[in-house]
Amino acid sequence: MADELTPAEAAALADASGALAGEAGGAAERAGPPGAGHGPRLSTKIGIDTEELTGRTFPYQFDRSLVEDVDLVAATPGADINWLEDIHLMYEDGVPAVFDRYTNAFLKIHFEIPPGREDEYARKVLITHLREGNSYGIWLKRKHAKFSQPELGPWLADSPTVGEQWQPAVHADWERRPGH
Repeated sequence: MADELTPAEAAALADASGALAGEAGGAAERAGPPGAGHGPRLSTKIGIDTEELTGRTFPYQFDRSLVEDVDLVAATPGADINWLEDIHLMYEDGVPAVFDRYTNAFLKIHFEIPPGREDEYARKVLITHLREGNSYGIWLKRKHAKFSQPELGPWLADSPTVGEQWQPAVHADWERRPGH
């Protein structure tokens, strides 16, 4: 049975739902200067989080039961368990978060984390994020991967391959300088 949301979690979920649905007042809309009227903009804060970068949130950020059964050992690429030991719970804007190095942004965790299991849940949320292909860095691979590689990395068996047909971008009205 899933835990009930605290009032703060319910508010965060409602706010995130607005951002996901593109409603005014969502995280992406609030990010720009007040009254700018030019659509979503990134904030000027030092850190950047996934919600701001993509304008989306994901259910496993709010519902602990969705990551509860993740087997971290089975999800570890190859036999390299060491990479997982580098993943720790951190905080972004005072909210628990895990750093997604493929996006270079924080993925906030809005559910209550049991004491003593902080890193475990950070790892479970991150591996779920990567396996489901929701990392912005993975989204970019579809268009920009320059060599053949698994789209979802080693975290998911039978991941589609990207980068096989990469071509450099062609810019209108641009000429390559001689020697380049």
